[in-house]
Amino acid sequence: MNQPLQQFKAEFFKALGHPTRIRILELLSNGEKSVGELQQEMASAGSTVSQQLAILRMKNVVDTRKAGNLIYYRLRNPLIVDLLEVARRIFVSHVTELRFHDRRRLREQACATPRRSLTETQRLGQRRART
Repeated sequence: MNQPLQQFKAEFFKALGHPTRIRILELLSNGEKSVGELQQEMASAGSTVSQQLAILRMKNVVDTRKAGNLIYYRLRNPLIVDLLEVARRIFVSHVTELRFHDRRRLREQACATPRRSLTETQRLGQRRART
């Protein structure tokens, strides 16, 4: 077993384990952005974005560049874009599969529902008409 590789993967995926961090990475897929740009695009509180960026930086997922008083963030490895795309495709596949199973279950339930013959229905109507 390759214990160091498994440990790296576990830590790496832990770093990706928050919706805000995923959104940050999606935004950085289009190129570097300042903290202010990220906050504006995410419509999130500054502290939230800054905290999540700090985690991504600490886990070596993003790099920074300082220009004057602004700090710009970028993906450390462009393969992260591919990883996000694969995750999106897995999600779409999962949703498609769930929809398929839901439709099949509904069809099975519809087939299992006892249906009355026309004569039974007519008899029920006649009974109701008498009362």
